[in-house]
Amino acid sequence: MLTLYDYLPSQNAWKIRVLLGLLGTAYETRIISIFEGESHTDAFLKLNPAGAVPVLGLENGEAIAESNAILTYLAEGSPYLPSDRFRRAKVMQWLFFEQYHVEPVIGSLRYWTLTGRLERNQAMVAGKREAGLRTLAALERSLADTAFLVGDALTVADIAVYAYSHRAEDCGFMLADYPAVSGWMERVGEAIGPDYPVYPYSIDPHSGG
Repeated sequence: MLTLYDYLPSQNAWKIRVLLGLLGTAYETRIISIFEGESHTDAFLKLNPAGAVPVLGLENGEAIAESNAILTYLAEGSPYLPSDRFRRAKVMQWLFFEQYHVEPVIGSLRYWTLTGRLERNQAMVAGKREAGLRTLAALERSLADTAFLVGDALTVADIAVYAYSHRAEDCGFMLADYPAVSGWMERVGEAIGPDYPVYPYSIDPHSGG
């Protein structure tokens, strides 16, 4: 059986829980206490040299790190990863966009805000906010005439980009300013369904700054 090395408040890990659920794939969960240093133990670093969750452990003992790589592995052969060469490349485009423009910007600001680390990172906050506004504007332009990021159906591109962007208000962005993005978020939320809660950092007593 697959093993998901997870940390519940991580939206990168949330992506994987969503896709596993949508696919109906059975798996075991191994919670990693990241604030207690468990992701930097020798055992975990063998799974992911970068020392981050999520990691997917395969039945044969191999492991895959990086959330979007895990998404593409799991989605192979399913409707969530198109087989058409162009549409598949468009999915990859958005997966790269997410890891460059969404997770390190909105994801970082959200993490700093919710764990009391905003002040210590104050020198980077203004730049991150400007980058976040550019990210949301790019999404607004892209979603003006399409239901989902790649065509008319949910793909792993939507799951990946939605994970942190739909929590942008946690760190001060106003999603009401982006009607196309807001409509897309409603559609993605409906397609995913209600079974995948977003866990606050406050559930982890070790998360505070």
